[in-house]
Amino acid sequence: MPKIIGGSLEQHREQTRRRVFEALTALLAERSFDALTMADLAASAGIGRTVIYNHFADKDAVVVAFASEETDRYLERLADALAPATDAADALRIYVAAHLSSSEEFHFGFGPELYAMLSRESLAEIREHVVAVESVLRTILEDGRAAGVFTVEDVDSTMSLVHTTLQNRRVPPRAVQDFVLRALGAG
Repeated sequence: MPKIIGGSLEQHREQTRRRVFEALTALLAERSFDALTMADLAASAGIGRTVIYNHFADKDAVVVAFASEETDRYLERLADALAPATDAADALRIYVAAHLSSSEEFHFGFGPELYAMLSRESLAEIREHVVAVESVLRTILEDGRAAGVFTVEDVDSTMSLVHTTLQNRRVPPRAVQDFVLRALGAG
């Protein structure tokens, strides 16, 4: 019988999942997803090879669960940050700042190499998480357009351009905020 970590079965499950997620990110820094096995994940997480299957069916399931947890935590933090926003421009400023400041803590995607190896079902599940984050930006842009604060003709293209701008880690956050707001006619 495996040893239970934590004070309850729920804590045990949560801590085991956390250890597997930490192992996933550490191992992906060392090798490609296709070179990774469930046994590797279990060993790195300090759990038995059979135990990992009590939590995840396969590597895809680990990635999807990790993406889900990361997205939920990010959206929670983003909602708290956006709560005091006074208008759409302020909300966009907060959104950009929150995204940039969270980039070290959250894994906003593993990259096309890993996604190319996932099943269609797993990709669809991960896409749901991307849509959840996109919906926050969509609301900000649509509210800003409706209020006459932003000049946005195509919300989908604008969302893509904003998120692409947020990928650049060599530009100071304030410069990114100013650029995005000016690009939308609010700066």
